[in-house]
Amino acid sequence: MDRPVAGVVRKNLALCVVDDESDQVELATLGLEKAGFPSVGTTDPEEALQKVRHGTCRVVLVGLKMPRMDGLTFLEKALLCDPGTHVILITGDYSVDSAMEAIKRGAYDYLRKPLDYPRLLKTLGDLTELFARRSQIRGLEAKLVYNLDFHGIVGRSPKMLDVSELVQKVARHYTNVLVTGPTGSGKELVARALHQMSPAAQERFAVCNCLALADTLLESQLFGHVRDRFTGATDTRPGLFENGNGGTLFLDEIGETSLQMQAKLLRVIQNREIQRAGSPEVKQVDVRLIAATNRDLRAEVLAGRFREDLFDRLSSIEVRVPGLTERPEDIPILILHFLKKYGQVYGKVFQGLTRRAQLAMYQHNWPGNVRELENAISSAAIAATADFVDVCDLPEQLQKPQRRAASTEENWRPVPLDEVRRLHIQRVLERCNGNRVRASQMLGIGRTSLYRFLKRTAKRPIAKGAA
Repeated sequence: MDRPVAGVVRKNLALCVVDDESDQVELATLGLEKAGFPSVGTTDPEEALQKVRHGTCRVVLVGLKMPRMDGLTFLEKALLCDPGTHVILITGDYSVDSAMEAIKRGAYDYLRKPLDYPRLLKTLGDLTELFARRSQIRGLEAKLVYNLDFHGIVGRSPKMLDVSELVQKVARHYTNVLVTGPTGSGKELVARALHQMSPAAQERFAVCNCLALADTLLESQLFGHVRDRFTGATDTRPGLFENGNGGTLFLDEIGETSLQMQAKLLRVIQNREIQRAGSPEVKQVDVRLIAATNRDLRAEVLAGRFREDLFDRLSSIEVRVPGLTERPEDIPILILHFLKKYGQVYGKVFQGLTRRAQLAMYQHNWPGNVRELENAISSAAIAATADFVDVCDLPEQLQKPQRRAASTEENWRPVPLDEVRRLHIQRVLERCNGNRVRASQMLGIGRTSLYRFLKRTAKRPIAKGAA
């Protein structure tokens, strides 16, 4: 209790005493003030709940038997208002069984009436030490988040540290980089980090989402167009390659581009020159190109949907960003990072998540990866009214336990055998990161047979329900 941190915590540990007898309230608050604990008292449980709701008290001493509201009901309501509240129940009818029941229901301690002040001060001393430790831990966690923030990329898992190290190594030397990984894993953050650490950091970082535009519009967006080239082209405009000259162009979802567009991109990479749509003039450009995709481009090449020569040009340097299922140890640090970020956005200060909220977050599969986690924390930060984000503040899909699809007879659907083979081969290729030799070995077939099978089935749509 004499340690500096504990002393500061004690001075700021606001207590509230609630009892139906005003003389008991006055006596308790006076004793606590003498011991160095700032205290207020009331005979109205609703007033005390209001203080809990507004965060003006963190510890409440409450009588078990009160006419307006009994202590256990108060305990339940206080924990609903703020799960971080510590409630100490006081009763004249003490028993071990009733004490254990109160603690099971969330009480911090259960004391006899009249108050045994040495015992109460020992309880509050232990509580002060607890708050002091948590304060120190939060400080260390804040420093950890700060130290692990690598140009917006947050992670402490070995896989993410490897990503950061690779980005650091190649940033000053690359011309083209391919960033791969599942949707929402943070591919654009990696692209921005590459740009920020490159010699072109002071130049423009241009972004183009290839999935969002049809070929004609994508061509105009990238290469520019001349007046009257198409309906609505009322003036001549440069494209992103021209505007980003000397800087970096990030092509998101490049795996969704058509073969025709891929050919035009290959020409830019090879010759460092572009033509505006509708113009015969050739312009030289010097742009660092970063492409990103959530597809397995090696499998797409095998299937004839992506040009092999363009893939070879782009993938001379490849940075793979793992999904959250591959780095679950990063979830706690990401939660802290986004709590701080959205606390600042919405003008709130969060101490963390309650245990049940943490459990809900850790049990979720996160199919949307870091983007889904960030959206969940952003939503919870808006809804939360206490220092700790509770499970009821989280989005609805996180409040209910996830159900795994049972492999029952009713889930089975008849599909052609070729479709089953195709799915299995694609999954093995993904597991092998597109390595055909390893995939053919795992499948027990020759590399040539694997190539022929993918060629034969490339244009066939996968049957609905085949998964």
